Amino acid sequence: MNITIAVDAMGGDHGCRVTIAAVLRFLQQHPAIHVILVGMPDAMSAELRRHKDVPTDRLSLEPATEVVGMDESPQSALKNKKQSSMRIAINMVKEGRAQACVSAGNTGALMATSRFVLKMLPGVDRPAIAKLMPNMQGNSVVLDLGANIDSEPLHLLQFGVMGAMLASALLNKPEPTVGLLNVGTEDIKGTATIKEAAALLRDSGLNFHGYVEGDDIFKGTTDVVVTDGFAGNISLKTSEGVAKMIAAALKESFNRNWLTKLLGLLALPALSSFRRRMDPRRYNGASLIGLRGTVVKSHGGADALAFRYALEQALLEVEHNVIAHISGKMAEFQPTASGDAAAREAS
Repeated sequence: MNITIAVDAMGGDHGCRVTIAAVLRFLQQHPAIHVILVGMPDAMSAELRRHKDVPTDRLSLEPATEVVGMDESPQSALKNKKQSSMRIAINMVKEGRAQACVSAGNTGALMATSRFVLKMLPGVDRPAIAKLMPNMQGNSVVLDLGANIDSEPLHLLQFGVMGAMLASALLNKPEPTVGLLNVGTEDIKGTATIKEAAALLRDSGLNFHGYVEGDDIFKGTTDVVVTDGFAGNISLKTSEGVAKMIAAALKESFNRNWLTKLLGLLALPALSSFRRRMDPRRYNGASLIGLRGTVVKSHGGADALAFRYALEQALLEVEHNVIAHISGKMAEFQPTASGDAAAREAS
């Protein structure tokens, strides 16, 4: 299978300095993959000249005349930046010139533009933001992480289906377990929306575990955790804050005096292993899932290592044909599709 990935070279806080370094390392590791860098020609050419052994046979440049600002409104980007590096990269997926798009740009603009250009898969009302998060058992897929603040029960069912198909690819689990985030595991707890969503998930044919609580995300109780974007985004940002706090506390503790510094040296192998296991760069890359094309969002502040992991995630999704699996599974729920979805498909 010939795979081409379109990369928004200008997106993120660091632009092509990071994206190009990541792409070149990625191409070294995957000699059969082709990448199209989309961005300002002069900036990309200047950055490429800083690197040796550029695989010109597997790396193409596509010019863009505009860049979407990190603080630009999604509406402005969609309406006024049709020649941006982000828009052109997404267009390539729509046109079949690339099988995936990766961008570290403005999240709202990327979501709005991807949804407008690529459209939704049949049976999916809304896209969701999904990503891998580490836990005591390995990793789990958590969604939605901020695309949808309010979600109806049917939307949560769709998130469960999409998350399960993504987990099958990223975690190599044919029948991943699915949990629904709630304030408790008892059946009597939760809002009416959560209870109705749980009923839909139980009847879905998915490997539904039931309710899970916030700490279950990190216990690894289930392979997939489903929630609305409000709770999901808070969970994500809370976990990032806790990780930074632990890292800072460990550093402070071991630098307290000469004895603690010595103990730190003795513990260095274990600390290095822990740091690698919990390194957020290794979990960079969030899928905008539910679209008729693969789009992966990198963190805006990602360095080259982190952006490379976003590229790896895009490649995995394409190799495992995640979109086709979601489409097939969603076809089973077409009779229960919402009026909005039916109207959209009819148009």
